[in-house]
Amino acid sequence: MFKSMLVAAVALVPLCFGTAQAAEYNWDQSTEYGPNSINTKTDVFFADRLKELSGGKIEITIHSGASLGFREKDHLFAVADGALPIATTVSGTLAGVDPIFLLSSLPFVAKDFDDVRKLWTIARPYYEQVFEKYDQKLIHAGWIDPSGIWAEKEIKSKADLKNLRIRTYDATGTRVLDALGASPLQISWSDVVPQLATGSISAVLTGVDGGAAANFWDYTSVFTQINYAMPLTFVHMNMDAYNSLPPELQKAVMQAGEEATEWRAEQIRKNQAAKYDELRSHGMTVVEKVDPAFAKELSEAAQPVIEDWKARTGSRADEIMSKFAAE
Repeated sequence: MFKSMLVAAVALVPLCFGTAQAAEYNWDQSTEYGPNSINTKTDVFFADRLKELSGGKIEITIHSGASLGFREKDHLFAVADGALPIATTVSGTLAGVDPIFLLSSLPFVAKDFDDVRKLWTIARPYYEQVFEKYDQKLIHAGWIDPSGIWAEKEIKSKADLKNLRIRTYDATGTRVLDALGASPLQISWSDVVPQLATGSISAVLTGVDGGAAANFWDYTSVFTQINYAMPLTFVHMNMDAYNSLPPELQKAVMQAGEEATEWRAEQIRKNQAAKYDELRSHGMTVVEKVDPAFAKELSEAAQPVIEDWKARTGSRADEIMSKFAAE
């Protein structure tokens, strides 16, 4: 009797932890980011958790560093066509598809991690609608630490930005930095280090985590935190692939996604100070806060871009911003 109960209990383990059976669904997930970035670490967490929740029926292989040959700009259509079952894409890359994807990178709108969470919660249905138009399911999203400037010198004023060849991650950043006198270039993430190495660019707008993961201290000397924005990164999958799953596995996918969002948020919140220390250990200077007068100049330069975004996004922008202001 006891032996029979023990055998039965062991047989149930794979339904909870998923290590004892061969996967029924094997997916390749594309990302441009390296293995040490928070984006890829979150992808790994999601894949591992989904394997557990699915009882080993779903297994995802994470292909970091654009190793499958797809850049972020390719992801939406590659997933729509079924060339990729699932992908990781930073929001601003999708701005040409719909301006709603510029929301999370609007400069100086989200002041802290609580703000960026509110914006994500409010805007999620709008993001989902666009992904559905392209036959895709939005699984989860997460934000990065606030964007600052990696450069050879501290950025104290507009004068320090003049003619600075700086990488941006979307059209909004390009416009704002251009208005401030810089020479911005929107560059795909996997191309940033090569362009830094050759001197094609001399500065990068991004968070401390991403730059640390790519060893930006080999090319820059100062990180100036300007709290520009905390853009979202989406994980989205082919709708046919999602719909082919039985209901219990669809539930597992979405639960793993929700847990990945929360895991990432906690990592970002607790790791920022540690990342500053890491930069300093590599000989970098970290400027954690800019002068209020300069911060005002930055914010003022962003206002025309924000108003233009509202005009292009229409009633959706008004709905989102009204709800955001009310919370």
